[in-house]
Amino acid sequence: MSIVEGLVADLTAQSAELDTLVAALDDAGWAQPTPAEGWSVAHQIAHLAWTDRVAALAATDPDAFGRVLDDAARNPTGFVDTAAEEGAADAPARILENWRSARSDLAEALGAVPEGVKIPWFGPPMSAASMATARLMETWAHGLDVADALDVTTVPTDRIRGVVHIGVRTRDFAYAVHGLTPPAAPFRYEITAPSGELWTWGPDDATDIVRGPAIDFCQLVTQRRSQADLDLEIIGTEATRWAGIAQAFAGPPGPGRPSTTADERPAER
Repeated sequence: MSIVEGLVADLTAQSAELDTLVAALDDAGWAQPTPAEGWSVAHQIAHLAWTDRVAALAATDPDAFGRVLDDAARNPTGFVDTAAEEGAADAPARILENWRSARSDLAEALGAVPEGVKIPWFGPPMSAASMATARLMETWAHGLDVADALDVTTVPTDRIRGVVHIGVRTRDFAYAVHGLTPPAAPFRYEITAPSGELWTWGPDDATDIVRGPAIDFCQLVTQRRSQADLDLEIIGTEATRWAGIAQAFAGPPGPGRPSTTADERPAER
């Protein structure tokens, strides 16, 4: 199995896991508010359907995707919300059908991207492997929002290695979106997988170190939990600064999530 095939398989499995959470919901369940302010379960799934559909378009028809970029440029801070709102207005069965179709098309499209070809996106162009990893990250993060809304605890799997990886790779991006200069020295990441395996990135002698469970690290970089509520060991001045701005998703700086003991404030979508 190639790297892309493996990542697409992980994305497919992560999507299927979320599908099982929402497939049997009644209308009230789809209307349940999630931690993302103003977004119901329906908004979350409609957003994934739209993004998967647009990602498939980018992989198969860059010119058509360029027109999506043009539309987004006319509403740069609101096009994501607008798409989610429009999608969430459909009947739940239709939302789910749209998502299933979109993610199937995306899996097929990513598998057909020639090696070395970059897919245009809202940020820098990405390889098929990077796109699959990004979609895995978003599916996992929005799935966590849905699980929280439904008061369900899901069992993490080693599929989240892809989420950890993109969290590590976006270190410098997090600095950049905050107008900060990234440090020249790499960090050391020592992340414990759900299976107990130790995943590492960076040199052994790094002075800035991030250690802890993969689930906590993923929640940090997707801004689904406050750092104060996570079991992460952060060592070093720069690692400490990074932990406060970590962001694996594209777009402007996200406001993050409040601590469970803090006052409520708007949450990142």
